[in-house]
Amino acid sequence: MHSALTPLAFVLLVAAGGLAGFVDSIAGGGGIITLPALLVAGLPPHLALGTNKLQSSFGSLTASLRYRAAGIVRFRDLIVGIAATAAGAGLGALAVGAVDAAFLRLFIPILLFAILVFLALRPRFGLQKEEKRVEWVPFWIIGGLALGFYDGFFGPGTGTFWAMALVGLAGLDLQGATAHTKVANFTSNLVSLGVFLAAGTVIFPIGMAMGAAEVGGAWAGSHLVLRKGAAFVRAVILAVTGAMILYIVARYWL
Repeated sequence: MHSALTPLAFVLLVAAGGLAGFVDSIAGGGGIITLPALLVAGLPPHLALGTNKLQSSFGSLTASLRYRAAGIVRFRDLIVGIAATAAGAGLGALAVGAVDAAFLRLFIPILLFAILVFLALRPRFGLQKEEKRVEWVPFWIIGGLALGFYDGFFGPGTGTFWAMALVGLAGLDLQGATAHTKVANFTSNLVSLGVFLAAGTVIFPIGMAMGAAEVGGAWAGSHLVLRKGAAFVRAVILAVTGAMILYIVARYWL
């Protein structure tokens, strides 16, 4: 445990991990719960970011395995996508110190708001499979490099962007898109975590405890996705996207 962390703060961080795992396994955006919690608990930003990547990796792996067991996603179909996402995430994590993120901080909330409006105006979007506009392999090469880079570099909204791309371009419904998104999220989380580990900015006791709670939350969230389907995912995506807009505006604009 971090020396400045009180027992109550530790318990609250574990609870935040469980809630984030639940939300993230459905619609992404778990980081808007755990990262502020780590910062409020008193961790310096560099330690909060590294520890957050450790705990979030547990949740994305659990959800990926749960969706694989249900037959919604097959890892062997995603080898190209996993490789491209890993490469993009590695480049993004390395670029953090070299590139000014001010543009993304200003631009991403606007893009998320556009997605929110689009989903509100298209109430049937993602409830059933859409027309495929991009073939599978090119989609994963381009999407993996671009969104992997974004996740490694900045992160907020990655799950939403993946879900929208998988529905609108790859032709999946939101249930299938959520399952494939978790595999991509785990890949970029793992690569980014490697960068933070190399920099020594991960607090293992906190990250492991939160990660254990993430496992439980991710299992429960993915179970609901499998049981309730695309309409449930859509509702949660709308709620989480709205919360992400508020979080990014509050943190980076104000």
